[in-house]
Amino acid sequence: MDATDYDYSEAFSRNIGWVTAAEQQLLKQKRIAIAGMGGVGGSHLTTLTRLGIGKFNIADFDKFEIANINRQAGADTTSFGHPKVAVMAETAARINPHVEIKQFTRGVTEESLAAFFDGVDLYIDGLDFFALSARKMVFDYCHRHGIPAITAAPLGIGAAVLNFIPGKMSFEEYFQLNGHPEQEQLFRFLLGLSPAMLQRGYLVDPSTVDLANHKGPSTIMACQLCSGIAASEALKILLNRGKIHAAPFGVHFDAYRNKLKITWRPWGNRNPIQKLMLRIAKKQYSQNRTPTKSATSDINAQTTIERILNLARWAPSGDNAQCWRFEIIDDNHLVIHGHDTRDHCIYDLKGHASQLSLGALIETLSIAASDHGLLAKVTRRHNAPEETPTFDVALEPDQQISPSPLVPYIPIRSVQRRPMSTRALTTSQKAQLENAVGPEFRIVWLEGLGNRLKTAKLLFRNAKLRLTMPEAYDTHRSIIQWHSQFSEDKIPDQAIGTDPVTTRLMEWTLQSWERVRFMNRYLGGTIAPRIQLDFVPGLACAAHFAIIANKTPQTTDDYVEAGRAVQRFWLTATQTGLCLQPEMTPLIFHEYATRQTHFSNVRGMREQSEKISSQLQKLLGSNNASRAVFMGRVGLSPLPSARSTRLPLTRLTVTDDDRA
Repeated sequence: MDATDYDYSEAFSRNIGWVTAAEQQLLKQKRIAIAGMGGVGGSHLTTLTRLGIGKFNIADFDKFEIANINRQAGADTTSFGHPKVAVMAETAARINPHVEIKQFTRGVTEESLAAFFDGVDLYIDGLDFFALSARKMVFDYCHRHGIPAITAAPLGIGAAVLNFIPGKMSFEEYFQLNGHPEQEQLFRFLLGLSPAMLQRGYLVDPSTVDLANHKGPSTIMACQLCSGIAASEALKILLNRGKIHAAPFGVHFDAYRNKLKITWRPWGNRNPIQKLMLRIAKKQYSQNRTPTKSATSDINAQTTIERILNLARWAPSGDNAQCWRFEIIDDNHLVIHGHDTRDHCIYDLKGHASQLSLGALIETLSIAASDHGLLAKVTRRHNAPEETPTFDVALEPDQQISPSPLVPYIPIRSVQRRPMSTRALTTSQKAQLENAVGPEFRIVWLEGLGNRLKTAKLLFRNAKLRLTMPEAYDTHRSIIQWHSQFSEDKIPDQAIGTDPVTTRLMEWTLQSWERVRFMNRYLGGTIAPRIQLDFVPGLACAAHFAIIANKTPQTTDDYVEAGRAVQRFWLTATQTGLCLQPEMTPLIFHEYATRQTHFSNVRGMREQSEKISSQLQKLLGSNNASRAVFMGRVGLSPLPSARSTRLPLTRLTVTDDDRA
């Protein structure tokens, strides 16, 4: 369509009803200044152009790049390397050929400030979160010259909006930034924008918030919510109608949590509540500086084989032991150096638990290799000691291989130790899980309230044995990382499944075996954790299950193959929206009992293991109990917010010198 054929009234006729025809003509004459054409600024421009605003001053000195794709309105494969201002001006002109746009390609500077605000009716902030100097400058200019100003911040999957209206509190009066170092200013800006902090509860990786390097996560949903809310505030300000919340009032809507908060902080960041929140936020930020590696990427993973290993390292292992190291021989050949923990971990009888983990690793590696059209051929070195199983892996191109649908679920799969939904599994879910283990294994389901109660009682009894045995104490003490949401090589305390009081009591108790004995003898120290970690979760799930081998596993290869089946089952459960928790210790103590293997110097422990073995056999059947390779519970549940992560690939890769 030629610009001469463009009819403004017809183009924006569908606005009429929410605005009058006369008001629409007023909007056509209004000029809005927007500094920043990135995540929110570009969306502001397109949204306001579609509202019918006829004039803009826009500023940005940057060019589009690939990292802008996830959130910026002008970012696509055709705009990389092009100035943001020019691209967005063209975008707006394609919406309204008559729109008048003044472009400031060097951003907003002290020299261009007066020109940028010439004839402006409203300023809307689109500057990068970290651009505090420029932000203070433009808001100060607006306050001195009586120009209303809006800042809308994308936070998580929501938006926090503050209006600064002439005659009301200024930007500096509210945020109190002057005179503070940059990091302090950033905290004050964030807390001032978001006193409610609705987004904090679902930030899955706090280490991605890096104030020192001016980096943080973002979403397109938040940017678009910002533009919608800011345009609504602009409409009210420009047409002088509707209630406007001016600072110290603010609006925070979070779509993820489905919550709306009207915030009020009299005196802004001088408010005592804000001062307290500021101290807490700085403390939490400091505690979260250790990278969690909870994402799939690793900056050190460059080659195909490294990318495969970067996914393979997310395989499950008992207590996050990661009983493997990788030796890359060349682009298509690697060696997995395994080791078991039988010499110091009571739960690794004859190395079977470690062998299961190595099987899960090999299966994960094979699935990851499929994403690159490669077949992983794995051969165990039979001359290697049983305690250090070693595997050669050849990666061969295979045109018949297509990427496994399980690939994206490798880093998402995790352990859910908290209660799950009791809603029964569907026929389809069970069929997918049964097919996942392959023809050499089958599933025994323990469903319904009666079976869940029997299993919960078994787990409750089994937990008493675990928690009163000195031989298990060193393992329990060493595997928990206290005061943590994530851990690269342990289990963070926030993921173990106990309430805060019980967690802190456990931390105190596990400082010494004498404390454990005192608690167990006089204060019933095992009761609370057994209820929270075993009995309640045992009831609160869709079903318990056992993976049964067609023949009783005997060799390392048998357990490795079982581990591969376990990982296929677990990844398939994740794919179908289910969470899972292993319940391996009843199987382990059953094996101790049936083999009549000595495992504790404490009187009565063997008898307890025999009772657990008897109870397990009643639950599964004797033959099934002897051939069970894995046991757990499964059900619908949100993914856990705290979890074990993994060591980075650099620490899992060895060279000849490392092994010498």
